[in-house]
Amino acid sequence: MDSESARMSSAAEAKFRIAAPNSKARAVKVIALDLPSERIVKELAQSSWQRASFLTASAFSGAPRRGERFSMGGWLNDLAGRTKNLLDEVEGVDLVVMLASAGENAVAAAIIGEACNLKHVMTTALILGGASSNDETPSKMLAQLRPHAMMLVISSADEYIKDMLRALRA
Repeated sequence: MDSESARMSSAAEAKFRIAAPNSKARAVKVIALDLPSERIVKELAQSSWQRASFLTASAFSGAPRRGERFSMGGWLNDLAGRTKNLLDEVEGVDLVVMLASAGENAVAAAIIGEACNLKHVMTTALILGGASSNDETPSKMLAQLRPHAMMLVISSADEYIKDMLRALRA
C-alpha cells in the first residue's frame, strides 16, 4: 500500500492540483513611529516589494495643543517628505505594520491603530532593538503598542524585519 504522500504525488492526483500560487500579495503600509525606525524603513524601501509602501510618522509630536483640533493629515509622510492623510493611506490596505525602536516614544501608534480599527485593517507592530536593551525597555514599548496592534513582535536584528515583511506577503 502506498503512503498518503506517494498517492498525492501520483500522476492520477496531479489533475487536482492548482497551478496558481496559493496566495496573493497583500497591500501593506509600513510606518516608522520614531527616528531610529525611520532609518530602517528607508533601508527596507530600497528592496523589491510586491505591494508594500513605506511612510514615516516620526514628525508626530503627540496630542494637539490646547484649543486645537487633531488632524489626520500633517504628520504622516512618504519617504520623499510629502504629507499624507492617514485615513487615505489605510483605505483599501490589508495590513499596517508599525515599526518602533525600544526606548523611544510611540504615541503615533494610538492614532494609527484607531484609524486602522475604523477601516477594519489588521495591524502589526515590530519593536526594534530588543536584544540590545534591558528587559524593561522593550516592556515599556510593548505597553505602548499592545492596545493598538493585533500582533506584536520584538526583533533583535534589523534583518528579521525584512524576513517578517516577506512572510506577511508585502
